[in-house]
Amino acid sequence: MNRRLADLFAYGDTLFGGFFPWLEEQYDGRSGGFFYARSSKQSGRFTPDIESTAQAFNIIERCGLLGRLSDPVKEDAIRFFQSKQDESTGLFYDTNPNMRLDDVMVGRAAGYSFGALRKFGVKPLYPLPHQSKATPAYMESLQTFGSWLRSISLVNSWRGCDKLSHCGTHLAALPADEREPYQREVFDYLNRNQNPKTGFWGEGTPYVQLSGTFKTLLFYNRFGVPIPRKEQIYNSILRVLRTETAFDMCYIRNPISLLSAMKLSIPPGEMTEIADITLANMAKLKREDGGFSRELQHSPPAPNVAQVKPGEEYPDMPIAVPLGLGLVEGDMNAGTQVVLIRYTLRELAELPLEHLPVPESWFGGEAGAAQ
Repeated sequence: MNRRLADLFAYGDTLFGGFFPWLEEQYDGRSGGFFYARSSKQSGRFTPDIESTAQAFNIIERCGLLGRLSDPVKEDAIRFFQSKQDESTGLFYDTNPNMRLDDVMVGRAAGYSFGALRKFGVKPLYPLPHQSKATPAYMESLQTFGSWLRSISLVNSWRGCDKLSHCGTHLAALPADEREPYQREVFDYLNRNQNPKTGFWGEGTPYVQLSGTFKTLLFYNRFGVPIPRKEQIYNSILRVLRTETAFDMCYIRNPISLLSAMKLSIPPGEMTEIADITLANMAKLKREDGGFSRELQHSPPAPNVAQVKPGEEYPDMPIAVPLGLGLVEGDMNAGTQVVLIRYTLRELAELPLEHLPVPESWFGGEAGAAQ
């Protein structure tokens, strides 16, 4: 590793000053969950939610801290996620009824909850969605599936590709012989609609197209299919990083995750440039409370709705599900992303695992359970 890159990574770790005390502050010992932000907890208007809680435990696991959790904290976490599961569908829901109206959010909640329960070595209380009546109507036949696929709007690549990628859960649940025609239908559609010059999918700002392409790549990887036009995608990522303003933490994280998912070997000079741009953007979202905001101006009150500029509204915008007051403060959505960015940058630079420094007192013994 060259000296410049080493200095950049050392600087990046200084950005996490106060982060772990902030993370512990979001814990709620009564429910076993985590709040989205300080305003979520202090206002009394919100409760710990599925995504924030799963993201907090993902941070803890990624930073090598699961061993610091007391047994009561682990047991309360299990109780939290199991209490969110609906017996009739097998899916997981927050208290806000609007989250049930956004299939992307419901899909994310299921993935987060299954992952969290596996982390603690237990199973959901009820059958998984593919074993219940939760399979969507568009899976009734190959014809209805094709019609649904073509109906997805890619005017906003991020939203459209995210919706499309969530069908992978239902495809994976099918026996291999039944899945094959559905899978072929998706990849034929995607291959026809990829931009041959950029390698991206759909429309929107460059960062929106990049983010949609990241969602699409996850779908390719899930089924072990190589993504077409890797070189064009890589060159487009560099162009976006160099020329566009990253006003959302997702726009800082998605290029790094996309590069990682493509499993590329990045030249040292470009790796240093990527790290420099990424950490400079990340620093702009650091907050006085020790956390990071999802957006440049503030923490979004409803993180399930991507920030758009005036005039960029698009079809099928999700219904907002507020989790906080939208103040200039750290939020869990950004927190999980900055930790992922930090560790993924080191992986891209082909460095060995090295954890962030964490205060010895952090979440030790019964501290978490006592809050």
